[in-house]
Amino acid sequence: MTMHLSRSLVLAALFACGAAAAAPVKIGFLSTFSGPGAALGVDQYDGFMLAVDQENGRLGGVEVKVLREDDEMKPEKGVQIARQLMVRDQVPIVTGIVFSNVMMAVHRPITSGKVFLVGSNAGPTPITGKGCSPFFFSTSWNNDQLHEAAGELVNRMGFKRVYLLAPNYQAGKDAMEGFKRTYKGEILGEAFSRVNQPDYSVEISNLAAARPDAIYTFYPGGMGVNFTKQYQQAGLMTKIPMISVSTIDGSTLPALGDLALGAVTSSPYAPDLDNAANREFAGAFRKKYGREPSLYAAQSYDAARLIASSLRRTGGNVDDKAAFRAALKAADFQSVRGYFAFNTNQFPISPFYRVDVVKGQDGKAALSSKGVIFERSRDSFAQECRMD
Repeated sequence: MTMHLSRSLVLAALFACGAAAAAPVKIGFLSTFSGPGAALGVDQYDGFMLAVDQENGRLGGVEVKVLREDDEMKPEKGVQIARQLMVRDQVPIVTGIVFSNVMMAVHRPITSGKVFLVGSNAGPTPITGKGCSPFFFSTSWNNDQLHEAAGELVNRMGFKRVYLLAPNYQAGKDAMEGFKRTYKGEILGEAFSRVNQPDYSVEISNLAAARPDAIYTFYPGGMGVNFTKQYQQAGLMTKIPMISVSTIDGSTLPALGDLALGAVTSSPYAPDLDNAANREFAGAFRKKYGREPSLYAAQSYDAARLIASSLRRTGGNVDDKAAFRAALKAADFQSVRGYFAFNTNQFPISPFYRVDVVKGQDGKAALSSKGVIFERSRDSFAQECRMD
């Protein structure tokens, strides 16, 4: 009787261990799904879920459960949801996050709780240098880095006098600083507008009066649609060239169409990048969602593939924090952007491209890569990062 009972207990224990091992790994997906920035969050989520769907609900052969949450572009909402994901849902990984004001709010609560945060867009400078964390990885860029490439692009285009415009929040401030770090010409003026401001008539009037050779803009999401339409309506698009980052991109181009033709952008991604990983991704994205992939979708797909590579290396064990971090740092996946490796602060070393808006084969406005700006861009703050 005792032997039979002991054997039953052993079998029950083994069954319990097997069941625990088979439980899906929970991944919190925190992004903006409402308001003017919703299209960016939707693209992020769709890119990530494409990778999950390609593995039939798995990443790296490990079953995953993705918990989607809307931060509404509100930092306080983001913190509330992050704590919910960590405490109630017990997630070991959080990904997503479009806007830097939300990232600044949630970064420390998540990483100090020893939960891995894999950002796929927002890269505010304070978390790149002194505020870095061994639990944070990015598949996008440091905010300044994104605009350093644009400054170099404008140098190459020969514009000597430029006017800058951006929304007044962390990413907008980083945009100005990043652009000025590499741009060698004269800055005629800088305009910070309200976040999600619908009317830019004052800003457009002021920049026109300054008579720059070109303007440089950073207006993500709905802000980019509104500004570009109003700039075109003012008759300035053909008079004062507009160079931008995250203003005219895959998320805003469908709403702009031919109004964006001729626009020049600096970007870490274009749908026509000629590498095997991107050909597979872009084709699958078009087939599944019926639209072109944006940089938000591409960076989030990379985040999913990064997580997949790490789950594969660790056999789905995220509890061994050191082993899982080492697996993430290895970046053992093929990025849709081309070359990809992690710097010492766990931000990418990766290319940036000139991407123009042209007429596509179907007659519609499309994004087309026109060469490399930086082959292997490194952010300017890694040396300030001291990992624990």
